Amino acid sequence: MSVLSTVWGTFFPTNMPLSFHRRGLSSRRILVVLTFSFVLCILYYSHSRRTQSATGFVPEEDVVIWPTEPPEVWAERAAQVKNAFLDAYHAYERYAFPHDELAPLSNASTNSFNRWGVTAVDSLDTMLLMGLKDEYERALPLIMNSNFSLPVNTAVPFFETVIRYLGGLLSAYALSNDSRLLTKADELGTKLSPAFNTESGFPVFGVNTYEGVESGPPIGVLAEIASWQLEYSYLGKATGKKEHVERAIMITDLLRNANLTLSGGMYPTKWDLATGMPRDLHLSVGAAADSGHEYTLKQYLLTAQTDKENLEMYIRMTTHVINNLIFISPQRQLVYVTDMSTYKLEDTRVSHHFEHLSCFFPGLLALGAKMLPLDDLESVGIDVEELTRDLLPKDRRGYETLSEFSLADVHLWAAEAIAQTCYMTYADQPTGLGPEAVVMRAGGMFRTRLWMDAVREWDRQGRQGSPPGVGDKLPWSEPPGLVSTKERDRATITRDYGVRNIAYYLRPEAVESFYILWRVTGDVRWRYRGWHVFQAIQREAKTPSGYTCVDRVHMKVPVQLDLMPSYFLAETLKYLYLLFLDEDILPLDRWVFNTEAHPLPVFTWTSEELTAYDRAML
Repeated sequence: MSVLSTVWGTFFPTNMPLSFHRRGLSSRRILVVLTFSFVLCILYYSHSRRTQSATGFVPEEDVVIWPTEPPEVWAERAAQVKNAFLDAYHAYERYAFPHDELAPLSNASTNSFNRWGVTAVDSLDTMLLMGLKDEYERALPLIMNSNFSLPVNTAVPFFETVIRYLGGLLSAYALSNDSRLLTKADELGTKLSPAFNTESGFPVFGVNTYEGVESGPPIGVLAEIASWQLEYSYLGKATGKKEHVERAIMITDLLRNANLTLSGGMYPTKWDLATGMPRDLHLSVGAAADSGHEYTLKQYLLTAQTDKENLEMYIRMTTHVINNLIFISPQRQLVYVTDMSTYKLEDTRVSHHFEHLSCFFPGLLALGAKMLPLDDLESVGIDVEELTRDLLPKDRRGYETLSEFSLADVHLWAAEAIAQTCYMTYADQPTGLGPEAVVMRAGGMFRTRLWMDAVREWDRQGRQGSPPGVGDKLPWSEPPGLVSTKERDRATITRDYGVRNIAYYLRPEAVESFYILWRVTGDVRWRYRGWHVFQAIQREAKTPSGYTCVDRVHMKVPVQLDLMPSYFLAETLKYLYLLFLDEDILPLDRWVFNTEAHPLPVFTWTSEELTAYDRAML
């Protein structure tokens, strides 16, 4: 018998005649029942309001056990990733080499990136890290025989060519010390230099490497115009050529001198290539913007923490993002970073879209928390008052808010919380694969709350439990027995998001952040989450000829697409391999990954170089 039946039977016996005036059901008894019910409602409502303190309804933290596995287990998992790389690369060699990428379902090739064999070049450093000498040696002739030219009236995309080809060559050179690779990198970097022939100096979208002319629209996006200083700085250091270094210096000067008052000190997405000034007030760390922000911190780290201007830009960017672009969902406390656009200065709209591409950001925050003295910025020459001098009062107040906390703590909390949401978007799907984009529940019947507001309330209430969104969570699962699409859509309300793009493109950003968080915190849960992602890739993306992107990841029966991007071998499998290795073969204080996961060694400028480049870089 249910509790409800027992209570009902106590007050309303089933053998009682239907008369409200019979003994046993007096008016007084009815009043007692109603009073008792009212008190229960009040108690429930009061408790509900208390547990809604930070982010709407706050469930108790889920208890998740992360067992400690012996080193042999993780070594075996690293070996499985290595075997996956071999399966993928051998399939590329059989069916697509020397073309760009493999179409694994049709056993054909595609040529979307210059026809120079991007998968081979992008994979060089992964081969070296995994000790795959035979595959590496087979790829070298393709690279040595390339003249980086194109048919007439065609152009290469500057950004993709820099991060995949130039970054791949430089990283392979750094790991192998094979000077032939540096020679080819120098050749390519020089052939790409016409991209800088704009009025401002920002690179244009494309370059004809045969005729030496640039091509592209007059407006550029942040990721494409500001994601090459790592590669050109290291190229200049390794070759000793001043022109390469000067290009890296130029981008720092251009960005530093831009008027960012209306964007809170953060780089907007679109830029005028003639004036060198922003063209919109769209702020994002996702598509079209991501690596432009990423390179502020990484340029500082690559140059042995001497490039103060890039550090200042990183602090300004992360402060604005933490205060304005990180939100927390109403039911599951999923913390996410989104984008916003401002129109006519007063009309600001937040999309509440959360992209897989944005999952690099928690790794960046964790890297900064480890490498920077965030709680003592004065020790590295950062004057916060000077840093905020050009900002509007509302944006300066954001710095005051963060001053109430340890900045290092806030950055790491945000990193862990957002990375957990990245993982949840994988674990919540029947396939175990993360969709390209989701839209979080916000507005209307759903409460919209900035994460920092939740953190401040959690702090005021005595910091009970983990910071908002940081505590472990269990995956969401669809209730059984649902048949119609309407029923399924209604059920997903409790998930706190809807899937906007239902494909998984073998992307690396989530496992990149898991890898960095593992190295920064030593928390084994990041390794397990990476392992779960790898198992899902093996189950859903593997084909007889390598691996492929997957559509309809939100369904129990997904659909395989016909493309294996080069970054799957350059980034996704590399980060998983490094995540499962116990040995830290690329310490974060000695190597810096470019946005295509190509590691470059930290270096310092000599006094002679500083004199030659006519710049006080120290």
